[in-house]
Amino acid sequence: MGWSYKRLWVCLAERGMKKTDLLRTAGINSTTLAKMGKNEAVTMGALEKICGALECNIEDIVEFVPTQSAPEKS
Repeated sequence: MGWSYKRLWVCLAERGMKKTDLLRTAGINSTTLAKMGKNEAVTMGALEKICGALECNIEDIVEFVPTQSAPEKS
């Protein structure tokens, strides 16, 4: 399982915002932003702050990406 924050980066670009603007506006820390840059999981609290700051829904900034797994043998 994995996460993709590509939608967040697109959203920021459309608004003419930089990642540093997001840090300040949403009140998240640089560790959270670094994790998102690596498509790692972050807390729901951080996502809530971002959604509040950008006035958007969670599906506008993050996407669940299932990992490919080997098919089960019978």
